[in-house]
Amino acid sequence: MAALMAALARPFRRGPAGLGTALRREAMGGPRGRGTQVLRKNLQRGVVLSTGSFLVYEAHKLISGFAEVHASFKVEDVIEQADYLYGSGETEKLYRLLVQHKNSDDAELLWRLARSSRDLAQLGSTSAEEKKKLTYDSLEYAKKALEKNESNFAAHKWYGICLSDVGDYEGIKTKIGNAVIIKEHFQRAIELNPKDATTIHLIGIWCYSFAEMPWYQRKIAATLFATPPTSTFQEFFFCLYAADPNFYSKNLLYLGKTYLKLNNKKMALLWLSKAKEYPAQTEEDKQVQKEALELLNSI
Repeated sequence: MAALMAALARPFRRGPAGLGTALRREAMGGPRGRGTQVLRKNLQRGVVLSTGSFLVYEAHKLISGFAEVHASFKVEDVIEQADYLYGSGETEKLYRLLVQHKNSDDAELLWRLARSSRDLAQLGSTSAEEKKKLTYDSLEYAKKALEKNESNFAAHKWYGICLSDVGDYEGIKTKIGNAVIIKEHFQRAIELNPKDATTIHLIGIWCYSFAEMPWYQRKIAATLFATPPTSTFQEFFFCLYAADPNFYSKNLLYLGKTYLKLNNKKMALLWLSKAKEYPAQTEEDKQVQKEALELLNSI
């Protein structure tokens, strides 16, 4: 009893959007002090409760109230914290926050966990063994997000991304075999959110990959599909410009690489220079800067 009362006596911590205040009001039954009213009502009814048993009874109601309010605020609060950490580039902290909710039924939490797992896998400090585990975990979280809400555009987007990543571990045949599935999920994401620049960019990268596919991979594709998927650099250009060329470092890099493929060195220099100068906020941005510099030096 002493331990319970000590826990209840500790001050509340103020959480996002004034959650501490909301919890205090719920626990006390609102600003008029519902706890006092309940005590008066019980005494008037002649209910004989010892001081100890009454405190246990009220403590149980108070804790139940906390759980009820916490459940109603939990998802939106975690998402708010997650988006803040993502915007701040706190990859490891974000993962630690979201992995606690890996058994959630909320698609918004699950696709964010898929993204976070992938981002952690991309860090240079992540071991090869852990990177592989995180890559497969990210696909499972994205798959679960889709199962919970098929109409969530981000779940489709990250399922396509994570499925592509897993292909790196399962060989070129599997990767090519998954290509059509990946594109279908990207297209579905665009149907659900036509203004999402990232998904439009990803469709562009898909087009680029098939436009420059070497002959031996085309041969593999021919054995897997009655009509192997194909694309052109023109389709790729359309996607990258539709996505807004400057929104993403890799968009700039691929525009430069495509102009090189088309032997337009002047335009290649322009876009590769933009990629090199793009502010590096993530590990991927740093890799883009490095590749852009190497290509510029080779021209």
